[in-house]
Amino acid sequence: MKPWITKALELLTASLGPPHHELNEVDWKSDLSPNKQRLCQHLSAFSNHPGGGFLAFGIDAQGVPQGIDAATTETIVNQLANLGRQGVEPPVALDHAIAEIRGLPVLLVHINEATTKPVHLRGQGIEAAYIRSGGTTRDASRQEVGMLMLHSRTPRWEDLHATVVLPHAEILARLDLAALLTLLEQPVPTDDETMMLWAGRERLVADLPAGGGYITNLGAIAAAKNLGDYPDLAHKGVRVIVYAGRDKSRTVSETEGKRGYAAAFQALIAYLDGPKGVLRGDETVIDGLRTRAEIYPSIAVREIVANALIHQDFTVSGISPTVEVFTDRVEVSNPGSLLPSKTLDRLIGAQPESRNEVRAKLFRRCRICEERGSGLVKAGLAIETAGLPPIRFEAGSNHVKVTLFGPRPFADMTQAERLAACYQHAVLRHLSNGVMTNASLRERLRLTERQRRTATNLIRDAIEAGLIKPADPDSTSLRFSEYIPAWA
Repeated sequence: MKPWITKALELLTASLGPPHHELNEVDWKSDLSPNKQRLCQHLSAFSNHPGGGFLAFGIDAQGVPQGIDAATTETIVNQLANLGRQGVEPPVALDHAIAEIRGLPVLLVHINEATTKPVHLRGQGIEAAYIRSGGTTRDASRQEVGMLMLHSRTPRWEDLHATVVLPHAEILARLDLAALLTLLEQPVPTDDETMMLWAGRERLVADLPAGGGYITNLGAIAAAKNLGDYPDLAHKGVRVIVYAGRDKSRTVSETEGKRGYAAAFQALIAYLDGPKGVLRGDETVIDGLRTRAEIYPSIAVREIVANALIHQDFTVSGISPTVEVFTDRVEVSNPGSLLPSKTLDRLIGAQPESRNEVRAKLFRRCRICEERGSGLVKAGLAIETAGLPPIRFEAGSNHVKVTLFGPRPFADMTQAERLAACYQHAVLRHLSNGVMTNASLRERLRLTERQRRTATNLIRDAIEAGLIKPADPDSTSLRFSEYIPAWA
C-alpha cells in the first residue's frame, strides 16, 4: 500500500463521522465537475496547503459514499492529470488509488504540497492562487500569497528529473538499486512495485499516477548502471589518470567510470587502493601471495575521494571528479569552488556543511564516508601515523583539489610543507582534546631528540606566520611549552 493512502483514509474517516464535515485536507466529490477552472482551483489550493491534500470521488455532498465505477475513475484520473500539467503553474503531479469505504469503491486523488509556491492558474499572475480554509477552496489574499512565497523553496538539483518519462520496468533496468540496498544493509525486494515504492521514498525516482515515472538526478548519480544514459551526467563519471612520473608528460592509463557513484564506490576504491591498486607501490610477497605495498593510508584515500564525489557542484559543466596519480603524489579534484563559509586552513575538523544534505546523507547511510565532520580528521591522523607530508588543500574558481604525498623525509620537505605539517599537527591535537608540544611535533615529523632545536625553530616560524600560538601565553618555559592553533 502506498504510504499516503493510510493518511488519506484516516482523514476521510474522520470527516465522514458525525457530524459530516469537509476538512482542509479532504474534499468530497460525487463525480467530476464540468467546471475545469474550479478543478484547477482545487489543485492550486491543495498544492499550496501544508502537507498537500486529497480529493475523494464517489461521496455525495452529504458525506454519504455512493461508489464509483472503473470507467468514471479512468476519466477522472486522466482529466485531473492533464489539468495538473496544463491548468496550473508550476505543474503538479498527482497520484491516485481506489479504497473501499463502507463496502463501496472510492477514488482517492493525492495532491502533494508543492515545493515552489504559490501554485496558481496557468496564464495568470501569482495572485490567481488558491488556498484551503474552513474545508473549502478560496482565493488567496495578497498577504497569503506573500506567505506562500516565503514558504517556497528552489528545487534541489538532486530532485530534478534526469530522464524523460519511462516505464517502471525501464527505470528499474537503468538503476542498480540492489547495490544501494546492499550498502544500506536492507533486504532487496522481490517485486517491482515494492522496489519502486522504496526508490520513491528515497527520492531516487519520481513516480507518476498515470503510469511510469522519472529517474531523479539523485537516483542517476547514485545508482546508474551507465551514466551515459543521462545527457546531463554523461561526463560526470570519475576519471582516474595514471602518469609515468611526477608530471603529466607521459600517461600510463586513463579510465572513466560509467556507473553511479554509490553503486560503484567499492569498485573505485579497489581499483585505486586494492591489493593491486594503482596507488600501491612495488610488489611484495605476503603469506605466499603477491601484493603491492600500501603507500597512502586507505582511510585517507577513501575519505578524500568520497568528499570529492559528495561535495562537487553539479552546475559546473565540463569538469568531472578526477584522481590523478603521479609517482610521488595523488591529486583528487572535484568541480565547484569552496563554499563561502569555508577556508582552506579550516577544512580539517570544520563544522560539516554540504552543498546538498540529501546527497551527503545517502552516502553516509551507504557507509561511503565517515560521520559528519570526522572524515578529514581521521585522514589527517592516518597521514601523521604514516609519517607522510601534510595534506595539501587548494581551491580555484571552479574546483577544489586535495593532494596526498608519498613518503618524503623532513629534510626533503619545503618550508611551506614543514609549516603546514606543524599547523595540521596542532589542529589534530586540539581536535583530540590535546596540545602540541616539541616532543609531539618531533614524533610526527620523525625527528630525533637531537633535533629538538629544529622543531623549536619550526614552532617559532609557525607562530610568526600566525598559524599557531602558545596554549598558555603567560608561560615562560620553552622546554615544556604547549601550542594550539591560532584560531583556537
